[in-house]
Amino acid sequence: MGITIRKATTGRKGLKGASTTDKNMWDEMQADWQKFTLEVQQAMYSFGVSTNKIETANNFFTTDQAIDYTGTNKLIQTNTRVDQEFFRHSVLSAYNNKCCISGLAIPSLLIASHIVPWRIDEKNRLNPRNGLCLSMLHDKAFDIGIITIAEDMTVHVSQKYFTDTDQFFRSALLAYNGKPIALPEKFRPDSEFLTYHRQHIFEI
Repeated sequence: MGITIRKATTGRKGLKGASTTDKNMWDEMQADWQKFTLEVQQAMYSFGVSTNKIETANNFFTTDQAIDYTGTNKLIQTNTRVDQEFFRHSVLSAYNNKCCISGLAIPSLLIASHIVPWRIDEKNRLNPRNGLCLSMLHDKAFDIGIITIAEDMTVHVSQKYFTDTDQFFRSALLAYNGKPIALPEKFRPDSEFLTYHRQHIFEI
């Protein structure tokens, strides 16, 4: 069976006045609609087009033939945080490899979380006192300002996110509101760094 193509109803005829590029694209579509559709999806995704728009593009074509979903790799340049492993080791060891909020003790699920973000304070990027040992969940919540640490070293949860309907939120985050974090014997979090987090990152 072939591919069903939805005909346009705009009243436009052919490719009158089209550029050479447009004509080449049209020829490519005519030659292999299935391949062209897949390439359009991949191009839209690589340019950051939303999934809703990609779905709209998908709806333009219908096919009963198998599509090749093989993924490919692309070489890109990235910045690597030099000596990040030193920072992680220093922070996790200071907290005895336990999340200072929840007590989670699985190293692969723990993050050496920066209090003042890496991008903000270059001089304190590797300062262990600019770090907290947090679970992946609490690290993310801390990073985007859902939780913070008060002056008395207790957890504060943003009231913007208080809810009675999300049971997981209540047990995983809200349950720690007002409770003290476990403090390390060395590399105690710097109060100035925590003040910065409360003033510039925490969502009141």
